[in-house]
Amino acid sequence: MCGITGFTSKRADKAEILTAMMDAIAHRGPDGAGQYIDEQVALGHRRLSILDLEGGKQPMFNEDGRLVVVFNGEIYNFQALRTELQAAGHTFATDHSDTEVLLHGYEEWGREMVTRLRGMFAFAIWDKAEGKLFCARDHFGIKPFYYYHKGDSFMFGSEIKSFLENPEFDKRFNPAQLQLYLSFQYSPGEDTFFQNVKKLLPAHWLEWQDGKVTVQRYWSPSFDADETRTLEDWETDIEAAMKESVAAHKIADVEVGSFLSSGVDSSYMACLAHVDKTFTVGFAEARYDETHYAQDFSKHIGVKNFAYRITPEEYWANLPKIQYHMDEPLADAASAALYFVNREAAKQVKVCLSGEGADEFFGGYNIYKEPFTVSWYDHVPLPIRRAVGAVAEKLPPVRGLNFLVRRSRPLEERYIGNTDLMGERRKKQLLRHYIPGVLPTGLSRPLFDKTKGQDPVTRMQFTDLQLWMVGDILLKADKMSMANSLELRVPFLDRKVFELARRIPVRFRADAHNTKIAMRRAAQRSIPPQTADKKKLGFPVPVRAWLRDEKYAAVVREAFHTEAARQFFHTEALDKMLDQHLSGKRDNWRQIWCVFVFLVWYNEYFVKR
Repeated sequence: MCGITGFTSKRADKAEILTAMMDAIAHRGPDGAGQYIDEQVALGHRRLSILDLEGGKQPMFNEDGRLVVVFNGEIYNFQALRTELQAAGHTFATDHSDTEVLLHGYEEWGREMVTRLRGMFAFAIWDKAEGKLFCARDHFGIKPFYYYHKGDSFMFGSEIKSFLENPEFDKRFNPAQLQLYLSFQYSPGEDTFFQNVKKLLPAHWLEWQDGKVTVQRYWSPSFDADETRTLEDWETDIEAAMKESVAAHKIADVEVGSFLSSGVDSSYMACLAHVDKTFTVGFAEARYDETHYAQDFSKHIGVKNFAYRITPEEYWANLPKIQYHMDEPLADAASAALYFVNREAAKQVKVCLSGEGADEFFGGYNIYKEPFTVSWYDHVPLPIRRAVGAVAEKLPPVRGLNFLVRRSRPLEERYIGNTDLMGERRKKQLLRHYIPGVLPTGLSRPLFDKTKGQDPVTRMQFTDLQLWMVGDILLKADKMSMANSLELRVPFLDRKVFELARRIPVRFRADAHNTKIAMRRAAQRSIPPQTADKKKLGFPVPVRAWLRDEKYAAVVREAFHTEAARQFFHTEALDKMLDQHLSGKRDNWRQIWCVFVFLVWYNEYFVKR
């Protein structure tokens, strides 16, 4: 696991600039640094040594020195690819480096090489002879890849903060992204909060040549249920697939640990992995602390558990640092907790397994139950439902109104992913400069169009795979682990596992009462039923309660009255929102937190720097 960065330029001071860019992401690779510089490009690499500790240094070259690569990630099928490439006549200089497979694979297969890779990756290969830079990101977006293209300037990196060290980077705020963020709670799609900075989306490659950038998708997820097999068949296949994936993800030349919460995903992972150490985080407030579940389960499977309880003071004190490491604001309250569990794990191991992806693959979110609940209401004529929803939206919040508002619109209009914090009416009230036409459905609707005719659960999963999982779940997983120089591996998010999961019928994924039906049944073969069947809770964070404490509400109110807040928001509307929450009249904590986190992040990137 590493950090990569680089740029194209004919400047004479490329070495100095590249060093500064690499220093900005030194946390991603504290074990070493390497550079490649010629008259056209500068490539930098920061290394966290996991595989081939002595021989895997980067940048790495092919036999004749024509190709040079910088790579962040792990290729889990590199040994099979190496054997295939050797049979085709390629000679390897390293004993067991997965990085070298990228070089010879690109020589042999060109762009098609990426379709053969199994793993998490973001890399850049420079072809000196053709003056071409080829970059790619893994199938599910586990590893990040950002790029900046404006005029003659092109730069790329694992984190946006490296661009700030390049004098050719024109740091400008992108206001349209703020509007989307207020609905999603993260920065969705390919655009970012910085103008001319884009994310290379999952399963895409990029080529730069002679100042021109070409981006293309090389793979797309799809669901195609096999209705012929029994639940027991799926349980057996899931068990086999997960055992094989966990074994592949454990390959390392350093110790591997596992995260452990109270839920089925991490519990199943820890049990299959047979690690020696598990790591858990909770809160000092007893009613929000679930560390005892993890400690009891660790005893059950015979491994040592290390639990850390976060105090409110350190949670709030670390928020600026956490948002700086995110690169873009993320209002998922659990992301800060993830920072602490990574920090504690990094004190003892270099690699940890985690359960990200199980919900998106196997149908785990509680929202996936919705199509099966009060389903008769969907047969009420749409104009009537729209009229009822319009009235309900204007009434004071009471139980049941949210249902009427949500079900007043078809699924493809109302579902933008696993979160929908603010509607357009609310954003118009808060934003000083509302931009008409910048709508969250502009990102989600094209995804629904691709699943037309399929069941609602599958359509939601398909959307979450490409919006929520990438923008929230995997962003915080990568950034919080790398902030602490820890490699995080996610065995659920494996190509072979997905090939299985995509064929499971919806009746074995979710119904009105259960989620991840087949996966939970498979997990019961290894872990106690009460753990396998535990309801999906997310990570309980006491932010709602903290925001009703005058001590922390005062911190938020102060942020709401800064110059930055006045630049973007109507401060009187922000005050009203906070007052309503403090008085208990309206449970606005997620919306308050979303705005507050943005302001914390903005201070880090546009006020301090």
